Amino acid sequence: MSEFTSVDADVVSALRNAVNDCSERGLTFASKWASELLLAIPSSKRTPMSPATFNASTPARPQSTQSFLHASPTMPDIHLMDTTPFSGLPARHPQAPSLKPLSPEDQSRELHLEAMDEDYIASARALIDSKEFSRAVHWLKDCKSAKAVFMLIYGQYMATEKKAMRDWYKFNNTKNQPPMPVNPHILGLLQMVQNSSDPWHLFLKALFLRRLGRREEAIESALLSIAGYPWNWSTWIVLGECIGDGEELSSLVTLLPLSATHPLVQMFQVKTLNTLNNPSENELSICDRLLNEEFFPLSLWLMSMRACVLYHLHDFGNAEIQFRKILQIDPFRIDDIDVYSNILYVTDNRLELSKLAHDFLMIDKDRPEVCCLVGNHYSLRAEHEKAVKYFRRATQLDRTYLSAWTLMGHEYVEMKNSHAAIEAYRKAVDVNRKDYRAWYGLGQAYELLSMHQYALYYYQHATALRPYDVRIWQAQGMCYEEMHRPQEAIECLKRALIGADPTETTIHLRLAKLYHDEHDYAEAANYHRHVVELCMSANKPVIEYSRSAVHVAQYHLLQGGNDLELAKHYMEKVAASNAEEVREAADLLKRIKAALVMKQAEENNSVIGKADGSSVGMSSTASTQSRS
Repeated sequence: MSEFTSVDADVVSALRNAVNDCSERGLTFASKWASELLLAIPSSKRTPMSPATFNASTPARPQSTQSFLHASPTMPDIHLMDTTPFSGLPARHPQAPSLKPLSPEDQSRELHLEAMDEDYIASARALIDSKEFSRAVHWLKDCKSAKAVFMLIYGQYMATEKKAMRDWYKFNNTKNQPPMPVNPHILGLLQMVQNSSDPWHLFLKALFLRRLGRREEAIESALLSIAGYPWNWSTWIVLGECIGDGEELSSLVTLLPLSATHPLVQMFQVKTLNTLNNPSENELSICDRLLNEEFFPLSLWLMSMRACVLYHLHDFGNAEIQFRKILQIDPFRIDDIDVYSNILYVTDNRLELSKLAHDFLMIDKDRPEVCCLVGNHYSLRAEHEKAVKYFRRATQLDRTYLSAWTLMGHEYVEMKNSHAAIEAYRKAVDVNRKDYRAWYGLGQAYELLSMHQYALYYYQHATALRPYDVRIWQAQGMCYEEMHRPQEAIECLKRALIGADPTETTIHLRLAKLYHDEHDYAEAANYHRHVVELCMSANKPVIEYSRSAVHVAQYHLLQGGNDLELAKHYMEKVAASNAEEVREAADLLKRIKAALVMKQAEENNSVIGKADGSSVGMSSTASTQSRS
């Protein structure tokens, strides 16, 4: 695969086509995404041009139905991919599809059919835009072109989804309500596109297969759809929803019909890992690359992805700066405003969060992201009931809005309403089983109910999704402590130290206590000593490490440590401070000094004894020699 080094005329032409092609088929989200990306290209590259030789809107030829999931056993790790310069790229898998437009004859035939259906397509498009999906289906029923058939099937899908949602809400808050809305028409809709090779129909096929839980088939259809029409972002979203973790994403990259350095592939990587809450510094590098002058320097979507990467990396300061830059360019942009509100909540920026909530309520109070923003505003003010009201409103506007379910659960935990919290977290898990926050929330809720075995089960689910999250390992350790299983608690806390800040002391203190309770005084003293050394190197006041210093001194004086000089050094510092342990430290210091005097005396006596023994030996030898 050749490297993709800059945006060219083909990309500009393909994006222009995508804006129109997606819009004409009712895929407003994909059309908006393409239009924003087009405007992000410098104007010097967007000057009017002749049609590019690459026609991005033509369908793909039929491909083999053999599964593309059986990749080679040694897939490259995309997180280790060098992005500057872009070398060591993964080789394409032999089963990966290629970009293949229709033959000129097939294109001509399809254009002829579209011309015949033109008026019906225009009417159906207006009806779909007006959310009158059943009427659009009615007027398209006799059309023959691939575009009209797509709109007919998509209209039927949207109409049946609306009905499924209404039926689901009829059972709201009752035991008869299923976890997810059930659309019984999806299997029939799948049959309508089962044998099609049109890339738009393949997108629908991937969507239906994903909804039916047939993940491998959905991935195959999505790959074929991308091969025929790469710039339909909705297909990439469906493909991302089929991926469970970063390893699966790494395997999938070699199966894509585009170069690993292609902007679409890299944007897909960043978006998917953000959705999985697991981006790395590598994704930050990708965002920086795509935001340079050769690509999309004005892309607010990429800036937002970059801010989300920083948020997941807990770099809240730089993430906030990035969001502020976005709002300076476009003060009305609502996408990802909920993530910005999370950052302001975590950093306790009440003033900015209050201003943001007020401004965006005026812009659009019926967007779930805005409801989430306002909920965070009330939560920070400890008005938990009002916060729940807005989070619930967000879920009513979009049942699949994961953040709102999770944040609602957090509010119920704050209100000590564990049962309501569990219900909210379960809804979040139903929406997306790959989000660790809902599993972690369930663990917290059951811990409030003192049901530690249940809490442990959910924490383990969370750590499987987020293996380096310090908080979750600590929570597991606490559960094991409550269940009187100290060895497992120790293992969890040691695991937490892997991802912890190097200056962290709380975990060391808990490990020291656990080892002390197990009568392993040497290990306990090691962890206490680590706390003391960390605090001393950071020039913290003695009061912050005095307790640990006393524990170390007691170990060396009373429990076999024997490093009395270290114990003396620690106790001199504590005895000269204003810590609570001053008297205890002074008493220990006296005993340590006495022990040192005694130790010195013993060492002196030992030296004298050895000297006397040596003299006696020499006299005996002399006597023997004289006799001889």
